[in-house]
Amino acid sequence: MDITVSSLIEGARRATGITVIIDVFRCFTTEAVAFEMGAEKIILVAEIEEAFELKSNGVGDVLMGEVGGKRPDGFDYGNSPFELIGEDLKGKTIIQSTRAGTVGVTNASEADLIYGGSLAVASATVRALMAHEPSKITLVAMGSEGVERADEDEQCALYLRNLIQGRRPDSEAVRSLIMVGQESQKYDDPQTPQWPSEDREMALNIDSHDFALRISKEGDFFVSRPEQIT
Repeated sequence: MDITVSSLIEGARRATGITVIIDVFRCFTTEAVAFEMGAEKIILVAEIEEAFELKSNGVGDVLMGEVGGKRPDGFDYGNSPFELIGEDLKGKTIIQSTRAGTVGVTNASEADLIYGGSLAVASATVRALMAHEPSKITLVAMGSEGVERADEDEQCALYLRNLIQGRRPDSEAVRSLIMVGQESQKYDDPQTPQWPSEDREMALNIDSHDFALRISKEGDFFVSRPEQIT
């Protein structure tokens, strides 16, 4: 099996085979919680203008996402897993736009199949990947806005690769490495309330969810749905 680890938007554009677009802080952690709260599906778009247009056309029910970490005006939710706890999303179609995860998905045009990757769904993602008996897997760490590498996504990519190859990394060691990373520091800064510390805690809760995030092209849209492989 050929496993490639790459990064950023360019890595997404070059990705082939079954591809995992990784965004730990916070796109694919937030998606996992949205499905836990009952969401039916999530439509991923690159830009907030696309999200507004889809909702105005009746395509979705809820807008969720961020620009610069903040919830855009007119959006129902930010890109925050903690914000979704206890929300009633049962049967809802969410339209999501972020600056890394959803952009990576929309740029992975050469991928055979896409999964959203985060530590919250790590083992479930690997089970889903292996069920396809793949010959080629690409793991793409999206980093900060898809243009600067970030420890949490790079570490998640390595964590997934180790699981795929039959090794079990030390979860506490992975969390410790991420905690000292640059992106992690935002969650300790009272000047940046758009990054609550609870989000970081949830993002680093490895295997908190037992389903993968399978992203398929449905018509003109990239659509994420939970996939559980036992």
